[in-house]
Amino acid sequence: MKSKIIAVALFILTAATVIAYPSLRSNGAIPRPPPPQAHLLPENRPKIEVVFALDTTGSMGGLIQAAKEKIWSIATTMASAQTAPEISIGLVAYRDRGDAYVTKVVDLSTDLDSVYATLMDFEADGGGDGPESVNQALYEAVNGVSWSQDPQSYKVVFLVGDAPPHMDYQDDVKYPATLSAAKDKGIVVNTIQCGDMAVTTGPWQRIAELGHGSYFEVEQAGSAVALATPFDADIASLSAELDGTRLYYGSEEEKAKMDRKREATTKLHAFSSVEVRARRGAFNASESGRKNLLGESELVDDVASGRVDLAEIENERLPQPMQSMSPEKQRTLIEETADKRSTLTRQIKELAQKRSEFLAEEVKKAGGARDSLDHQIYSTIRDQAAAKGLEYDRGPEY
Repeated sequence: MKSKIIAVALFILTAATVIAYPSLRSNGAIPRPPPPQAHLLPENRPKIEVVFALDTTGSMGGLIQAAKEKIWSIATTMASAQTAPEISIGLVAYRDRGDAYVTKVVDLSTDLDSVYATLMDFEADGGGDGPESVNQALYEAVNGVSWSQDPQSYKVVFLVGDAPPHMDYQDDVKYPATLSAAKDKGIVVNTIQCGDMAVTTGPWQRIAELGHGSYFEVEQAGSAVALATPFDADIASLSAELDGTRLYYGSEEEKAKMDRKREATTKLHAFSSVEVRARRGAFNASESGRKNLLGESELVDDVASGRVDLAEIENERLPQPMQSMSPEKQRTLIEETADKRSTLTRQIKELAQKRSEFLAEEVKKAGGARDSLDHQIYSTIRDQAAAKGLEYDRGPEY
């Protein structure tokens, strides 16, 4: 009899626990990790990998300056697809034999700050004798950077210059062979002719044809839309604050790598225009821009997302300022920094939307910008990326 009473009591207790379980979960008695969020799963995103092969000889000064001013808005344009893609950018600067260099290669990276820090150092010089080392530039763009093996990634090269390729170098890999290799790797090659030099048009159109890409012509300086707005200074200031919320942890090697990223960011803030910093801020506040903003081994994001347990991190792997803190103060710092980051991101997004609307109205007043570098690149990406499931309908970001 006693055993029956015990069995019934256990049954009732078990049933009551099952019935009460949802309310126990909701009032926090049984904690559970937060659900995964889309921005925490970059591996599920579509990818865009773009390399700009840029003529840096003396006649290209205007276009190089335009590239420095507009690379962030181009990145934001690419990020405006309906499913926010992961964006990697690489650079190939080229001149000709006998100049200070033939090519300089910056590998594909989601760390756009570091890519931009290198672009800032590019200056127009050399050339002046007609054809340039276009064949070498294309070879490096296709074979000299770390393209992914993802068949669904939109891989694209933009060849930008004003002079035709040297076809008389006997030890060159000529562009038809390189473009055949590009096709095998799933890389589209587009050409942007700067100026209207007649001897350039034919080769540029042929390269685009063999590269299964598009050819278009812009003015020598690029015809980019580069307008200031009343919102730029505030976005730039908030963006600098947002950069200050990053806390890196890990091995000494991992921390040193992120220190280099910080140095690139510091250089950008010190030497870029307010408009450039505003464009970067707008990009970093987007879903696609998170990876550039945060980099790798970023403690606040890793802990707040539940990917990492703060209590399990060895003290020497923490950021230096946190190593002498109590666990309670460490936790408080993480929570307050995460809240600050969320607030700053929201503020930047609101201002970036106003900035975008202001620029769209100014461009409309000016009669549109269909011939601009911005619109030409947007149209090319929109048409080509559709094959990879990326849809664009908002127009270019300026």
